[in-house]
Amino acid sequence: MKVLVVDDMLSMRQVTIQMLRSLGYNNLDEAVSGLEALKKLREQDYDLLITDLHIPNLDGKQLLEKVRHDNNLANLPVLMVSSEYDKKQVTDLIAAKVSGFIVKPFNSNILRKHLDWIKAEIPTV
Repeated sequence: MKVLVVDDMLSMRQVTIQMLRSLGYNNLDEAVSGLEALKKLREQDYDLLITDLHIPNLDGKQLLEKVRHDNNLANLPVLMVSSEYDKKQVTDLIAAKVSGFIVKPFNSNILRKHLDWIKAEIPTV
């Protein structure tokens, strides 16, 4: 499974990537902004996008909307992470078809549960 991790904070990207590696995910890539992520998503094939809600250029919600409106990316699972929990914001993300939402800080057990749930939802060909 190829995963793109997007966060403008280097430390958060490193922590998330370390957790993913500890869970057996080794095909990992990273981006620091929504625009960089969108460019990578359009140039390479990914199986999952993990993005922070608050990133520069395109925030996480805008990135999610661009992904959902791109025929080549529309079915890509998107796991959103944020240090804040606002019920309306989460409702808006669900309406925009986010695959999952995690509140920071989180640990590898929480991440694993979300990844297992997302993998169970991916249709097999």
